[in-house]
Amino acid sequence: RKRVEHCVEVLCDKGCRAVWADIRRIEAGDIVPEIAELSAEERHAVLDELRNVMAVYGPDGCSVD
Repeated sequence: RKRVEHCVEVLCDKGCRAVWADIRRIEAGDIVPEIAELSAEERHAVLDELRNVMAVYGPDGCSVD
């Protein structure tokens, strides 16, 4: 769990628009560098957590970056 949380933090530090871009890449099957060392299950957990974190911004993206 700590590895997942760390990756989520690192990805979120990149900013809102970058996180949305990474979510799209991960959904498309790409492995962004920040999750390369994780298992498939951990990658899925990162994606789920990113989606939850970014849900506050709504479907229109980022209001603040």
